[in-house]
Amino acid sequence: MPALLDDVRFAFQPLFNLNTGGVVAIEALARPHDGSVQDLLQAAFRAGLLANADVGLACRAIRSAADFDLMLPLHVNLLAITIADKPEVMSPLYGALRDTGRSPDGVVIEIGEPYSRANRGRLARGMQTLRNNGFRIALDCVGEGDVPLGLLTSASPDYLKLDREIVRSLPGDAARGALVKSLVHLGEYTGGQVVAEGVETEAELTYLRKLGVGYAQDRFLAPPQRRPAVNARIAPEAVTETGEIRRSNTGPRITAFLHPATVLPENATSEEVREVLASQPSVTGVVLVDGEGRPKWSVDRNRFLLAVTGPYGHALHAKREAARLADKPHVIGTEASALDLLDLVTGANRERTNDDLIVVDHNERCMGVVRVADVVRGVAELKVEQAAALSPLTRLPGSDAVAKEVDRRIELGEIFAISWLDVDSFKLVNDTVGFAAGDDLIREIGLELADLAHAFPGTQVGHVGGDDFLLLAGLDETVPLSARLLDKPYTAEGRHVTLSLATLICAPGSVGSYREVSRLLAPVKEHAKSLAGSSWVMGRPGTERRDVLRGVAQRAVS
Repeated sequence: MPALLDDVRFAFQPLFNLNTGGVVAIEALARPHDGSVQDLLQAAFRAGLLANADVGLACRAIRSAADFDLMLPLHVNLLAITIADKPEVMSPLYGALRDTGRSPDGVVIEIGEPYSRANRGRLARGMQTLRNNGFRIALDCVGEGDVPLGLLTSASPDYLKLDREIVRSLPGDAARGALVKSLVHLGEYTGGQVVAEGVETEAELTYLRKLGVGYAQDRFLAPPQRRPAVNARIAPEAVTETGEIRRSNTGPRITAFLHPATVLPENATSEEVREVLASQPSVTGVVLVDGEGRPKWSVDRNRFLLAVTGPYGHALHAKREAARLADKPHVIGTEASALDLLDLVTGANRERTNDDLIVVDHNERCMGVVRVADVVRGVAELKVEQAAALSPLTRLPGSDAVAKEVDRRIELGEIFAISWLDVDSFKLVNDTVGFAAGDDLIREIGLELADLAHAFPGTQVGHVGGDDFLLLAGLDETVPLSARLLDKPYTAEGRHVTLSLATLICAPGSVGSYREVSRLLAPVKEHAKSLAGSSWVMGRPGTERRDVLRGVAQRAVS
């Protein structure tokens, strides 16, 4: 087996964060002198040494990266059938880590196809063992490969790597775009990041970013090189002009701004920290971690260098522990949003408001850092987007915001009620008392809906346009919310005005999309509009039955 690997060299390719433009990790790619990696592994398979050769390549990747004192997370490749092999097959991997001084939490195992030939139970146990030992997990070839759908959820991978054939079909293939968007949604719930491989054009990059894909790699961004390109960056215009990133109402998730952490042991000396900062001008701080990778101290670049470069600073501090010049770390979990981070920053000591914040996983191990400036920019973009989407008349969000929330609840299998509110004979109001009075009426209804959304947490309201509004709520909130809305009297220049409310109760699995909900609501609204006085009609998907909760029959449709 060693002879098979003798002539293998490695090239290193960066993975980019599409939100910050910086490098977040490096993948080690095997380059045999003759043939391809697949040829080498096939030869090993014929010799009965496939798992040994596969692990051997991973070990050589780790040792090759050690030649460059690489501090970024390192991605190495292993086959699914290797992970599912006997546990002792992986022993050399741990030996390579010990020999090079690299911690498992600085390594991402990219699991490759074929998955179908791996025993599912042993594969799951092998992946869990890797996780328990500190490794992070990526599933490769998602989309075109044979990755089982169940594995995407049960394994909770840290990264989902899109197959390049999926990427190359974008943006022209709407169905594949929907697939990518679904994987991004899945990653939001499982804590995984979607990585696009094979990005070759600006059009692909633009579309991927609009879909919410956070990471990307390929020759278009940076080719594999013998020396890792740790300081490479995506052109600023590619980061700022490729469209919006999907965001929740609380802002982007904190991991969207993740930078690799520069870590040293908690007992590192000031001289060791100074050498790191001197050799890496872009590093804004150093995280001092314990043996489990948990942050214990945070060293801010500016304050640290000010202390050690002043009069007698080197003599006083060089040989002593850097922790003496460090601060307790500001830590935040991976599920936090950008707004959560800003809350943490505003409560901090004024001197530390610009310190890096350290992102930790569920085991409190350091995953990376985020910089306050990046987050402020992201939140500013969010506010601009939200403002642009608001109705200029009511300052309520439009239908897009409600649509996203409906789709989210459908995906989560939640039961919910969506209501369509309409002003009766609104054209007549404009024609008789003037459009200014009509605008005042719409503002009044919009204000009432905003108050209701505040009073009933979990409720979302939107102004579709004209005199049409949408309300999205849980079942417990729907009745009191609707009663309060319809009980209030509305007038326009003294003219009494009535409202029509159509509600659709959506049980899990009863509807498939916001578009379907919209179609099913239309006849319910028509029914409500046919009733006299302020009316309320409730329907359900799959049945023609409708419950009239308010209103009197025999009124012509307006």
